Amino acid sequence: MKLQRMNRRALSLGALAVSGALALTACGSDDTGSGKSGGSSSSATAAAGSIKCDDAKGQLLADGSSAQKNAIDAWVKNFTQACSGVQVNYKGSGSGAGVTAFTQGQVAFAGSDSALKPDAVAASKSVCKGGQGIDLPMVAGPIAVAYNVSGVDNLVLDASTIAKIFDGKITNWNDAAIAKLNPGAKLPDLKIQPYHRSDESGTTDNFTKYLIAAAPSDWKYSGGKAWQAKGGQAAAGSSGVAQGVKQTNGAIGYMELSYAKDGLGTVAVNTGASAPVKPSSDGATKAVAAAKVVGTGSDLSLKLDYNTKADGAYPLTLVTYEIACDKGNKADTLPATKAFLRYIASTEGQGILSGIDYAPIPDSIISKVRTTIEGLS
Repeated sequence: MKLQRMNRRALSLGALAVSGALALTACGSDDTGSGKSGGSSSSATAAAGSIKCDDAKGQLLADGSSAQKNAIDAWVKNFTQACSGVQVNYKGSGSGAGVTAFTQGQVAFAGSDSALKPDAVAASKSVCKGGQGIDLPMVAGPIAVAYNVSGVDNLVLDASTIAKIFDGKITNWNDAAIAKLNPGAKLPDLKIQPYHRSDESGTTDNFTKYLIAAAPSDWKYSGGKAWQAKGGQAAAGSSGVAQGVKQTNGAIGYMELSYAKDGLGTVAVNTGASAPVKPSSDGATKAVAAAKVVGTGSDLSLKLDYNTKADGAYPLTLVTYEIACDKGNKADTLPATKAFLRYIASTEGQGILSGIDYAPIPDSIISKVRTTIEGLS
């Protein structure tokens, strides 16, 4: 079958998400916002003939990470072109909501930017009859620290200054600590307005894991999906944070790179490498390549090195997991679940990610994911 080109305009608008029981291919999600899938149309093209539909049919319900929302949109477009008997409904309500929906048996799989905690694994056993929920790393991406400061086109920060900004310890853009990292820059006498997520978020979890690891003396919080620091502005979803930063001169916020568009600047992080590192797909892949699999059995959860000083490695990187039952999947959704997960883990599925501001999972890890998917039952 000929290669099916995705419509660039539809992709950039993220026009595949749904709410309620509508198929993802029918309408747009309110969490894509301006998080445009920024690749060319060729970067989001799949070889539809290589997608194995098997006996997949019906509606596949899923929820979770908004970080992977734009990737899911692109994957669903390609998958449903090949497997017309399947409708995929991925809400993208956030990692916390996705894990809850999964452990309550409301969805066939969930997306989460954090691996399952022990209590969630225990809860999943009531849904996965004879098995449990497992973590399948499927897409990586840099968490951009995006800013909106008139007249400042290039900005360098390190872990300490980022921590102090989001903890309200550095409150003005011409602060001496920022000026030291940006010699020659014309930093305005302007109040800093940090934005964080209002919902439970794997993006928040990974952002604060970085601060805990890289700036322990400046970030005293325990971390997790819920934001803990006082002050700042709160917004729902990655798109909400991006929109708030765009609308506010002096604002700064954390979000996936695919949302840091339309005039937002992105911070280059001083990691101690030979040069500060801007968020990029290549930088995220370099960071994930050094990750270690720490899950047991079929679980493939990873441990990242947030203190990396490798040249070009971007430390503020998250991995989104698809969470599924290793055993005990519902008979009516198992074929569609395996077919969709098989496609997104395939060479074709992973191949579209770099063009839409995500990073593919390294071969050494994704090969294990593919094997695990084939064993789902």
